[in-house]
Amino acid sequence: MLKDRKIVLGVTGGIAAYKAAELVRELVRAGAEVHVVMTKSAQAFITPLTFQTLSGNPVATELFSLIEESEIGHISLADRAEILVIAPATANIIGKIASGIADDMLTTIVMATKAPVLIAPAMNVHMWENPICQENIEKLRARGYQFVGPESGELACGYEGKGRLAEIPTIMEEIRAILSPQDFAQEKILITAGPTEEPIDPVRFITNRSSGKMGFALAHAARRRGAEVTLVSGPTALPAPPKVSYISVRSAAEMREAVLNNLNSASILLMAAAVSDYRPKKTAPEKMKKSKSETLLELERNADILAEAGQHKGQRIIVGFAAETENLLQNARQKLKEKNLDLIVANDITLPGAGFEVDTNIVKLLDPSGKVEELPLMTKEELADRILDRIGQLRKL
Repeated sequence: MLKDRKIVLGVTGGIAAYKAAELVRELVRAGAEVHVVMTKSAQAFITPLTFQTLSGNPVATELFSLIEESEIGHISLADRAEILVIAPATANIIGKIASGIADDMLTTIVMATKAPVLIAPAMNVHMWENPICQENIEKLRARGYQFVGPESGELACGYEGKGRLAEIPTIMEEIRAILSPQDFAQEKILITAGPTEEPIDPVRFITNRSSGKMGFALAHAARRRGAEVTLVSGPTALPAPPKVSYISVRSAAEMREAVLNNLNSASILLMAAAVSDYRPKKTAPEKMKKSKSETLLELERNADILAEAGQHKGQRIIVGFAAETENLLQNARQKLKEKNLDLIVANDITLPGAGFEVDTNIVKLLDPSGKVEELPLMTKEELADRILDRIGQLRKL
């Protein structure tokens, strides 16, 4: 979604300026057109040549430099920007912006642009906690400026506390959110993700190969597009998405409880989790020791969370997922009907690039009308937006 988007990045004079180089790299990697503006102090920490090399565009450093013949630099960049990001943002630049000072290239662009402004502070913990700094931040928030971070940890000055520049993935996520349409701003979306674990004994369990990537991608995309998101996830290695209500569970029973507890407040349910169909009938209280004879493991069915939610569907939209190894459309249609779904996302996990533990997928979208939409290989992040687009269409019916 960042492809060909025009982003102006302001870099100010803090030790975290070197991290801005990685931000430029990630933005360019995502397909964005990046224009960097550096304050005089920033150039003491990192050279303009670094940013010019990474962005492929000239770096603006002087207030009255010309971007193109007959163009005034600060006006050109202010008009060109779809978003202005300041990372790192020092206490000094925050104070200047809050006071309406425009005495260099960056502050002049801030004053001239109509694009949204995202500020990523980075400074000493005592500077961050200074009441004047906090007043300036609240003043800017009240005027529509958006902030990401700072985070807590060890600072370059040797102190511990709040003041670290937000991690690059976190800044990237906020940029995507600001540039996304807010077409789900009135929705409360409940999403499940990941596998479940059904204990055999204190050290062993039954599970599956789900990584949780599809459900987490849906949570990211829905939050970016304005939804209030609750994510119920089984065990994964993925960090919890920012600004999402995150509920961690292990077993299918725990997931069922979490889903039913949050279902009434949800307008949309996306059941992307790979819930275990069976669990051991008995869980051993101690580790089962290996013996010379065979061991029989007796299983019993878990509750069908999706079917139960479908019985209490009401006006909400419910989307299911079908990961199959054979008879894809037949199995997906049956699940769509039996569980009272509005849409099902079906994929053949035997195809290269599809299924569990990968960042891509190949799916078919089926609805009760019989329509089948075949989607090509794409990232799960891209697929999440395509699924939300389809839900948006369903909302209009």
